[in-house]
Amino acid sequence: MSDTTTNRAGGPSVQEPSAGDDPSVQDGLEVLQGALAPSPLDRPTSSGDAGLHLSAEEMATLHSRRAFIRTLRSRNIGLSRIKEAIRYEEELELLQIELVKLQRWIQKEGRRLTIIFEGRDAAGKGGTIRRFVEHLNPRALRVVALPKPTEEERGQWYFQRYMRHLPNKGEIVFFDRSWYNRGIVEPVNNFCTRQEYERFMQQVPEFEHMLVEDGVVLVKFWFSISREEQLCRFRSRENNPLKQWKLSPLDGRAQELWDAYTKHKELVFSRTHTSYSPWIIVKANNKKRARLHSIRYVLSLMDYDGKDQAAVSLLPDPNVVTRFHRNAVKID
Repeated sequence: MSDTTTNRAGGPSVQEPSAGDDPSVQDGLEVLQGALAPSPLDRPTSSGDAGLHLSAEEMATLHSRRAFIRTLRSRNIGLSRIKEAIRYEEELELLQIELVKLQRWIQKEGRRLTIIFEGRDAAGKGGTIRRFVEHLNPRALRVVALPKPTEEERGQWYFQRYMRHLPNKGEIVFFDRSWYNRGIVEPVNNFCTRQEYERFMQQVPEFEHMLVEDGVVLVKFWFSISREEQLCRFRSRENNPLKQWKLSPLDGRAQELWDAYTKHKELVFSRTHTSYSPWIIVKANNKKRARLHSIRYVLSLMDYDGKDQAAVSLLPDPNVVTRFHRNAVKID
C-alpha cells in the first residue's frame, strides 16, 4: 500500500477501485479492523486514545484506497502503523506454514521436541504459544500448563509430574511454565523449602542432560520484559473483562517482588545454562517481534523437509533473540 495517492485524468466518470477489488485495500481494512478497532469491552486509557480507533460504521464506509488513506489521516492513524500490522500478519502466516512443515517432518522422523516458555508474569508466553500452535495438527502436539501440585504430587519426586507430559515419538510439547517454577516462583513466594530448592538446582542440569541424551530436542525460552511494560499489561488485564482470567494472586505481588524475581532468575541462568540446554532470551516488550523471532529460532534449529523452499527468512534477529551468556549484566 502506498503512502500517497495519484491523481486520475478523465473526470468523474473514472471510478476508484473498490475495497473488494483491490487486495491491498482489502488487506488494510481487515488488519485495521482486527488491530485498531477496539472491542466494545475495551476502555481507552486516556481521552486521546479514542481518536486512534474506527467504529464498525466507519469501517463500513471505506470503499476505496483514497477513502481508506484519507480516513486514516483524518483520525491521526499513521499509514506506517497499518503497514507494520500487515507485514506482521504476512510474516506470521509464512512462518506458520514453516511450522506445519516442521511438524510433519517431526511426525515422519519420530522426533521429540519440547519447548519451555518461561518469563515474568504478563511477558507474553501464552500469546506466543497460541501463534505457534494455531495451524498445527492438534493430534501431534500438547500445550502443558500445570496447576499447583496436588497433595499426592507433593509427595513425589519433583520432576515426576512433568515427566508424564514429555513428548512421545513424533510429538511437540509446549510448556507454559515448567519445572523452573521451583527455581524462581516457589522460592520467591516461599512455596518450597531451602532444601527442596537446592536439591532442584543440583538435579535440573542432570535431568535435562538425560532428556537431551535420549534424543529430546529441548528449547528453553525466557521472555524478558521491563518493569514498566509489565505494569502496563497488568492494567490492561484489569480493564478488559476478556483478559481478567489471566490475573492471579501472584500477579498482584509481581511488581512488589520484582527484585526478588530478578535475583532468582539470575541464579537459575547461572546454574542451569549449559551447552546442551542453553537459555534463549527473547526481548518481549514488543509482543509481535517476540512471537515472530521465537518461531524463527525454533525453525532454525532443525533441517526439516522443505526448509530450503521457505518464502520467509528463518534467521532470528539477534537484537530480539539471543543465547544467554554469563557476561550479560542485565536481562530485564
